[in-house]
Amino acid sequence: MRMSELYAVGEKAVIGSYVFTEENIIHFATRYDPQRFHVDKEAAKETLFGGLCASGWHTTAAWMRTFLAFWKRQSVALAQRGLAAPNLGPSPGFQKLQWLRPIFPGDVVTYSVALLSSRPLASRPGWHLNTILCEGVNQNGDPVMRFESGVLEYD
Repeated sequence: MRMSELYAVGEKAVIGSYVFTEENIIHFATRYDPQRFHVDKEAAKETLFGGLCASGWHTTAAWMRTFLAFWKRQSVALAQRGLAAPNLGPSPGFQKLQWLRPIFPGDVVTYSVALLSSRPLASRPGWHLNTILCEGVNQNGDPVMRFESGVLEYD
């Protein structure tokens, strides 16, 4: 089974949500993006964000974590129907990454994915390159992040 057989081009699938807490914002940022508006609640008040906010990398990593959990659920559901899930990964890269709004403690981001295109790779018979649109919206429905990703699929 191919991704293009599972999903219509442009069809958005909600893959799950992630709650950004003060604790997980600071924990992630301390390790990977220690800018003051991500790690210091008081110092963040003096920045253009006006308060502590999540790193864009955190929002993107949370998308990946959410997608992997979603794909595991999808694979189990397909197996229960007697179908084999497509073999996905790795990604050859992404483009058009946008962090559209800051994410503050208490925000809940709901993530989605949509298949944009799928094509066979001439250099690798049995392999396909899928392009997907990855998005996140906050609890108010405001877009907070977006990127396009390539995902390899192989037999």
